[in-house]
Amino acid sequence: MLIVLALALLSIFSFPPIFLEKGVVIKSVESNSTASEAGLSQGEIITSINGIKIDDFEDYSQKILSLFESNEGNVKIVVTTNQGTFVFYTDEIPEIIVEDIPKTRLKTGLDLQGGARALVQPEVPLSSAEMSDLIAVSSERFNVYGLKDVKIRQVSDLSGNNYMLIEIAGATPSDLKKLVGEQGKFEAKIGNETVFTGGNQDITYVCRNDATCARIKACYPTETGEYCSYSFSIHVSEEAAKLHAQITGELGMNASNPGYLDKTIDFYVDDQLTNSLLISKNLQGLETTSVQIQGSGSGQDRKTAYEDAEESMRQLQTILITGSLPYKLEIVKLDTISPVIGEEFSKLILILGLACFGAVAFIIFARYRTFKASLALLFTSFSEILIILGIAALINWNLDLPSIVGILVTIGTGVDQQIVILDESKSKRAESIKQKIKVALFIIVAAYLTTTISLLPLWWAGAGLLKGFMVTTLIGLTMGVLVTRPAFADMIKLLEEKYAS
Repeated sequence: MLIVLALALLSIFSFPPIFLEKGVVIKSVESNSTASEAGLSQGEIITSINGIKIDDFEDYSQKILSLFESNEGNVKIVVTTNQGTFVFYTDEIPEIIVEDIPKTRLKTGLDLQGGARALVQPEVPLSSAEMSDLIAVSSERFNVYGLKDVKIRQVSDLSGNNYMLIEIAGATPSDLKKLVGEQGKFEAKIGNETVFTGGNQDITYVCRNDATCARIKACYPTETGEYCSYSFSIHVSEEAAKLHAQITGELGMNASNPGYLDKTIDFYVDDQLTNSLLISKNLQGLETTSVQIQGSGSGQDRKTAYEDAEESMRQLQTILITGSLPYKLEIVKLDTISPVIGEEFSKLILILGLACFGAVAFIIFARYRTFKASLALLFTSFSEILIILGIAALINWNLDLPSIVGILVTIGTGVDQQIVILDESKSKRAESIKQKIKVALFIIVAAYLTTTISLLPLWWAGAGLLKGFMVTTLIGLTMGVLVTRPAFADMIKLLEEKYAS
């Protein structure tokens, strides 16, 4: 047990201990940004900027902001990470998201870290291959949209229904709802004829993150607040350009506005009209591969309207790049958990655990009047927790709320079974201590087998949302049967033999 416990501690904290490292870890780098082109990538640890040591997130923020206080154009930035030194020039704060280096290698799920989770079901039953295609397209859409730490996997329930489970740590449900709740079918129509659709087949290029071809044009006051318009350019395929020329070639002139054709080009998302633009007469019958997409956002004040316009533009750009999802989706369950709740929950779990250990120690001492046996029980229970956490860190298992509940169940089960060992060792039967311990371990193994069989359906039950509970409980029970229960039995055996002598 001591060997396994030592390996578990190494798995949790690594060697040398990860909590001794200084710097900040890169969570994400905006693609095509100057930092990305310089070679910085996710997972690297920034240790200094322009020769100034970076110890934590506060150091990083202060240093980055100080570099751009003077607004003197391009700034030279020398970033040193655990992978090397990177140099680039930029006139704006680098599009890098960083966080403090975690103190352990344990990974926490949405329940503790905060974020959003959606259980999604296609409108028609899908095979495993079709579900894999849907997951691939959805992953591309989330990546283009700029959401990071996205986990998408296929799950199923006991009835055989297939779902797509989407988890985004640190995000909000609105991000999920906008991208998942809509199929994202984009169509540009002139009259009743479709000129081009979103996706790689018709769209060859979409301008993003470039103020020369994608920007908020202007903002205006309205009766109810503010209104901001945006515009960005796209390039369409030659086939779409020919179709555009063919359709516009047959149009007439606008009687009330002679500078334009008599029909507009209408943009639809999921069959809903989002915008209509006049077509200049200069484009009549012209094969053009460059098209301007326009739209708007609104809000009670200019800041809100500007942000709404940016969000609308980014979403439309994403739809144009990725195309529509192959199936309409229904959000069966949408969850959000605040990281503040997660932090409070972690504190409460720690306090509760310490209180439980204290209560168990008192009860064991009062019942058996032996301090060493109480200490051995507490040490064994504490070791079980560390072993479970060590295995979770080793297999990169996210510790969510069901996982924490599984750990608590394991602690309770472990205490029960150790009491069985204690009771058997102190029974007045005319048997050796070895035989008594053997009987106790037989009871424990039998209970383990029945519990394991009863837990297996949880892999599928609730569309896989109870996997965390099942995995951590099985890890704890298995390690208990193979390592900690026999170790505790040996401790009691030694104590009883010493007492008898």
